[in-house]
Amino acid sequence: MTSNYYYGDNVNMHGGRGNTGIVKNYAAAGPGQQDPALVAALAELNRLVGELRAQVAAPDAQLLDDSLPALSPDADVPAQQRRGALMAIAGIASTVGAVGRPVAEAVRAIVGMISG
Repeated sequence: MTSNYYYGDNVNMHGGRGNTGIVKNYAAAGPGQQDPALVAALAELNRLVGELRAQVAAPDAQLLDDSLPALSPDADVPAQQRRGALMAIAGIASTVGAVGRPVAEAVRAIVGMISG
């Protein structure tokens, strides 16, 4: 007996008939639940911001610290506040050049996730 386990999208094509399209093998996040991809992206951003913090001036480090609480996956903050925190972090990341590039890219990815 063969067991098949599918995670993510699964497409099976059997000739030209009976094709059902894409089977989505994951449940949408319900009320009070976060998208696992968003949770992982926010965790990675928090890690990257921690690394960036050590390489910026004290006022910028303070702004990073002030922004992080809105980026906790379980933070109950309005979407506009989360977006503002992301933009503040992206602004700092863009001013420090190559050192901030991973942070800026992570912010872009998260904005794409929350913007739909």
